[in-house]
Amino acid sequence: MLFKKSIPQLLAEANESGEGTLVRSLSSFNLVALGVGAIIGAGLFSLTGIAAADNAGPAVILSFIIAAVGCGFAGLCYAEFASMIPVAGSAYTYSYATMGEFMAWIIGWDLVLEYALGAATVAASWSQYFSQFIEGFGVHFPVTLLHGPWDKIDVAGQMVNAGGIVNLPAIVIVCLLSLLLMKGTGESSAVNNVLVIVKVAVVLVFIALGWSFINPANHHPFIPVNLGEEAVKSGTKGFFEFFASDEFGHFGISGILRGAAVVFFAFIGFDAVSTAAQEAKNPQKGMPIGIIGSLVVCTLLYVLFSYVMTGLENYTKFAGDAKPVATAFAQTGYTFLNKFLIVAILAGYTSVILVMLLGQSRVFYSMSKDGLLPKVFSDLHPKNQTPYKTNLMFMVFVSIFAGFVPVSDLGHMVSIGTLFAFSLVCIGVLILRKTDPDLDRPFRTPWVPLVPILGIIVCLLMMASLPIVSWFRLAVWMALGILIYYAYSKQNSKIRKQYQDTLK
Repeated sequence: MLFKKSIPQLLAEANESGEGTLVRSLSSFNLVALGVGAIIGAGLFSLTGIAAADNAGPAVILSFIIAAVGCGFAGLCYAEFASMIPVAGSAYTYSYATMGEFMAWIIGWDLVLEYALGAATVAASWSQYFSQFIEGFGVHFPVTLLHGPWDKIDVAGQMVNAGGIVNLPAIVIVCLLSLLLMKGTGESSAVNNVLVIVKVAVVLVFIALGWSFINPANHHPFIPVNLGEEAVKSGTKGFFEFFASDEFGHFGISGILRGAAVVFFAFIGFDAVSTAAQEAKNPQKGMPIGIIGSLVVCTLLYVLFSYVMTGLENYTKFAGDAKPVATAFAQTGYTFLNKFLIVAILAGYTSVILVMLLGQSRVFYSMSKDGLLPKVFSDLHPKNQTPYKTNLMFMVFVSIFAGFVPVSDLGHMVSIGTLFAFSLVCIGVLILRKTDPDLDRPFRTPWVPLVPILGIIVCLLMMASLPIVSWFRLAVWMALGILIYYAYSKQNSKIRKQYQDTLK
């Protein structure tokens, strides 16, 4: 039997109020700000340079557009679900209603890759900019406390061990933001709004000031040649031979696709808006605005930003550069604004970590309410009405990863996990349109089944372009999740217990 939660049951949960329930305190503006807060961060300020140097060259602009299109298709599907089922839990909850408990568990477990490891990845990068910022005031942070023991840095073109012990600033920022989330969603949202205003303002300043300094020569060739692709075209090399080689993904069309998968990390987080559905004042209206609005705003900023950045400096100069934005901005002559730029980057990273931690706690809150995780994950603070125990546990978990695990090992795991989640949401819309066509849908995904199918195809293409090791890591992570499901979750599932009670 396929154990699913009915839509009326989910709506009843959404309408619960009083002690032990989340507080509806977020407006449509707050939801858009949450989305922008999660999206503009590490992807824009770091991955743009990496994808340009290693994968797409100036055509990284096209990589951003492809990634945005994939997110757009998925975003429309998310918006339909979030307006129809305004319950905390995001893709986990939607999967429970459409594909049953097992797939819901799989997607909930998968979301740990997106939110928890995403927060750890950004926190690790945050510390490097924090170190640069305090150095401007004559304060030098020990290298041993800026890198984990397995971190590697680029020295004269060679990747060598950084000689670190722990990434201490990364741990500190995760702990501070976790404590803020324990304080309350309203307070966290207010802080996020300020951070979003700061970083968007600086992104606009970067675009406006940098535009007049663009050197058109830096955009040529727009798509750098991939010799492997040329060999395939001439018939001297087979496609699958090329696909399995190191040439695939380094410039040319394959480089644009690989670049899209890399910069896709920049878009993760818009779906974090849907995790806050149970805290939205008017979810039927606010959720679609928050999801689609944040995605549109950020896509426009990403395309303009990457165009200016690759126009200011040749893409080859970004290879191995941990701070490509500063390198590009130096070409404008406005070096006196560098500190302001670093502040904006820190604000961007901080808001991303905040929203990721928020999203993760809400997913586990929902899973715990359903009995798939221990009750401790859904315990709310008696005064603040926040899942503070979950926040505390993830503060420890994320801190460990941020402090000790290399960023490079985390990034691809986050991307492949998120793409998998997006694909399942698109599949969910197709299923629910077939099984329950008459349900009230305050927001309807247009052009069904075309939009969900295109969303699945684009996401799978980007997944396929990621390194094979990412697939192995995803398989191992999922195997661990399945083990936990059969060892604990299946036996404690509330919906299964309800079904068994009806048989007695």
